[in-house]
Amino acid sequence: MEFFCYHRDRAGSVTLRDELLEEHWSYMDRYAEGMIARGPTFADDDTPTGSVHIVDLPDPAAARAFAFDEPNYQAGVYRDVLLRRWRNMLGRTMWDFPGGRTGGHRYLVLGLGTGQTVDLAVPPNRDELIAFGPLLSDDATTWLGTAALVRSPDPESARAVLAADRYADIEVHDWEFGGRR
Repeated sequence: MEFFCYHRDRAGSVTLRDELLEEHWSYMDRYAEGMIARGPTFADDDTPTGSVHIVDLPDPAAARAFAFDEPNYQAGVYRDVLLRRWRNMLGRTMWDFPGGRTGGHRYLVLGLGTGQTVDLAVPPNRDELIAFGPLLSDDATTWLGTAALVRSPDPESARAVLAADRYADIEVHDWEFGGRR
């Protein structure tokens, strides 16, 4: 089962985040085999604002353990966690993205759903998508939104990957490939 996990940073936690970097990476190394995508999000001034992990895990209980046993979460770096089932519509990992790790701007686009399911088909600009899929309830029967990692020239173009009028809210965050260098 695939899960989307977005830990959002607590204000003023950058120093603690930096101190725990090796612990965070060591923790994530335990999940390397099932990792689909990972990486930090940033504010306009390059301050970290969160951490995205899309990972294949056995069940919702394992996903909750993954999210809440994470060292940064345990130490108070994060203010909240968005954890949802997810479906890998591209069938690949971020490491398989033809555009590679560098070049161009990358964004996390979160469409928070309400009502009728939308964006279940992969958009036509597939070559710019790093990861794309629906956010689902634990039992995968209820659509709750869409999460995408996309290479795009600017936030407005990244936002356009989702049908704007079909979501309660769409968030766009600067994002980069994560993990050990």
